Amino acid sequence: MTDETVHESQETRSRRGIASYFRRLANRLSRGEPVPADEEQTVTVDPPAESDFEVGVEREDGTVTLEIEMGWEEADGEVETEVVASKATFEVYEDNAEQYRWRLRHDNGNIIADSGEGYASKQKVKQGLESVKNNAPGAYVVDKSKDETAPDDGGSKATFELFKDSGDKARWRLRHDNGEIIADCGQGYASKQKAKQGLQSVKTNARGAPVEEGE
Repeated sequence: MTDETVHESQETRSRRGIASYFRRLANRLSRGEPVPADEEQTVTVDPPAESDFEVGVEREDGTVTLEIEMGWEEADGEVETEVVASKATFEVYEDNAEQYRWRLRHDNGNIIADSGEGYASKQKVKQGLESVKNNAPGAYVVDKSKDETAPDDGGSKATFELFKDSGDKARWRLRHDNGEIIADCGQGYASKQKAKQGLQSVKTNARGAPVEEGE
């Protein structure tokens, strides 16, 4: 059988970003679900109940490498490519004021996030949703009622803020480090717990969500 590299990537990440990646793998493994190998969740592996597991730490020319490897017979586990693992879709559309907006719609029909503002062009709104794709998964969550602040460790360039609106409803917004709000929950929640569940769905589904453009 011919050897094949199905997926390979390399980048610099913060400790928190790496932890988020391993947490996603751990959650899927514990539930017995296919595990996404890439951030976009387009490549998944479905390992068997037991597999070879190897951990190694190497030092070479002043560089330390931590290697974690799983292995199994191909017939015992599946590999899928071009997967759409996200349970949501970004919809780009033009509003009544001829401004471009996006909304993130869950497969159950609920809108779980929106752009919160209109953009002058389709290119600008796409840049906005790409910022959400890149920053939502690793963003800290802070409770504004407790005057919390996000640690400055580079885990994400944005922070989820939990707050109460004028109608005493719980809400969240995703604020970029430059001060701009790049995503909004679009609705009030009856409790802070419900708002947290809503933003967690955005964290989970935004990165791999496909983008559909309206006419």
